[in-house]
Amino acid sequence: MKGKHAATPTQIFARPVPSGIRWADIEALFIALGAEISEREGSRVSVFLFGEVKVFHRPHPAPTTDKGAVASIKRWLEAHGVEP
Repeated sequence: MKGKHAATPTQIFARPVPSGIRWADIEALFIALGAEISEREGSRVSVFLFGEVKVFHRPHPAPTTDKGAVASIKRWLEAHGVEP
């Protein structure tokens, strides 16, 4: 993982769960971990990673991700051994 992506897991795993992480940074982290990302209907994005497909809602109009989505991403990454 490149240095610029190393800050994103630190933000995701922070306590309390943060809001305000840019979605573009989360997508870049997924790609750095080897994910395939594809557009779906509306603002949905499918992420194929760890042999699973997860569908997330790309935030708009603000580019930042809410706490619920960050918590969901954190649980998914933890379940597959990703650590900050």
